[in-house]
Amino acid sequence: MNAGDEAVASIFRFGEQFQKNSLEALRVLRELGDLPVGASEKVCVYREDKIALYRYAPLARPLGLPPLLICYAMVNRPYVLDLQPDRSLIRELLSFGIDVYLLDWGYPDGADRFTGLDEYVLGYLHRSIEHILKAHGTGSLNLLGVCQGGTLSLCYAALEPGRIANLIAMVTPVDFKTPENLLSKWAQHIDIDLMTQAGNVSGELLNAAYLGLMPFRLTQQKYAELADMAGNRAGLENFARMEKWIFDSPDQPARAFGEFVKWFFQDNALIKGGVELAGRAVSLKSITQPVLNVFARRDHLVPPSASIALGAHIGSGDYTELGVDVGHIGMYVSGRARNTVSAAIAKWLGERARAAG
Repeated sequence: MNAGDEAVASIFRFGEQFQKNSLEALRVLRELGDLPVGASEKVCVYREDKIALYRYAPLARPLGLPPLLICYAMVNRPYVLDLQPDRSLIRELLSFGIDVYLLDWGYPDGADRFTGLDEYVLGYLHRSIEHILKAHGTGSLNLLGVCQGGTLSLCYAALEPGRIANLIAMVTPVDFKTPENLLSKWAQHIDIDLMTQAGNVSGELLNAAYLGLMPFRLTQQKYAELADMAGNRAGLENFARMEKWIFDSPDQPARAFGEFVKWFFQDNALIKGGVELAGRAVSLKSITQPVLNVFARRDHLVPPSASIALGAHIGSGDYTELGVDVGHIGMYVSGRARNTVSAAIAKWLGERARAAG
């Protein structure tokens, strides 16, 4: 057999093995079925319409800090923060003695079509915060806003600064028109009135748009790598849980979605001015409490330039940045971020609590 024939035979052998591995991986995935997500024990302490406020069971001796409320994005489900025991930002925070709450926006339906951002920020988020403050007999709490939830948290902190002791923004868009922002380039061309005239916006449609930003890496490459997981049950379980989360995309309430796209993406009004909620103007300069800004250096959805703009627009004299060498989702589930991010948050909160006396 000459060199050319050997090369062709080698390619065929690789193809056969790749197909065999892929089929085996798919067989195990079918066998795994619908895996449970959410690793940490929690209880619902407040519920209103579609939203639910959860408090997590402690895992360590309390640090004695104000409670921490996590406000996640509306466009995805928050259980990615607590996917499984060894991939859980929430569990890590609990292990440091932090009292953790989570606001779950739920699954909006037709009844929420005309609900605007003012109700989500100054209604549901505000009443959840009031519930926590009353339960703890305190005047302020710590707020951690993630992705879109970080933008909403910035708006709340600007309008109700007295209720927020310390603010943490994680992979949060602030400047929505930086050159690297692929999602923003897509959003600029949306006819938002046409998109929402029939009602809520399909979560499947939005998910397809996110995947389309980097189609090779987020689709073909990912599934090609699946073949390498044949025989690795733990790896396949990780893959299955992530796939479940990726495609679990709630529909978005028409009015709130339209306002978010127009105000933030198209008008860049968070930094330029012009965002009003319930008739109240949002000014980032009103954020004067300590701020920790955590961003992902390899983020394709919220590039670092979109996040680090925060420091130039707030009124706080205590501003800290933490860049992590991960992608957007890697901030919560990657081994590289594991414990590093939660440890930095716990240390930062502890230092601010001691400084406050």
